[in-house]
Amino acid sequence: MTKVRTRLSLPPTVLKGEVFEVKTLVTHPMDNGFMFSRDGQRIPRHIIHRFEASFNGALVFRADWHEAVSPNPFMSFHASVQESGKFDFRWYDDDGTVHTASAEVEVV
Repeated sequence: MTKVRTRLSLPPTVLKGEVFEVKTLVTHPMDNGFMFSRDGQRIPRHIIHRFEASFNGALVFRADWHEAVSPNPFMSFHASVQESGKFDFRWYDDDGTVHTASAEVEVV
């Protein structure tokens, strides 16, 4: 499998209480378990089944994913913060791996 990479897009500075968009992308094959390789072997299920985002340790967004999610899933949501801090993002893989990324946001 190729190395999982994450990409984040959110503003580095926001106004207190301003609503802003958070965008995330993770490279992942999201194999649903129903496909076959060229030699006729079933490709086992291998998906990210949960995504979580927290700000300063408090969960602010969660999504449960299933077999129908496309490869390299993109997720966006809106947030509003009252203080400067750090977003932590976690993607939970079927094989037990947890992929992580983080980004700081400054309130001005």
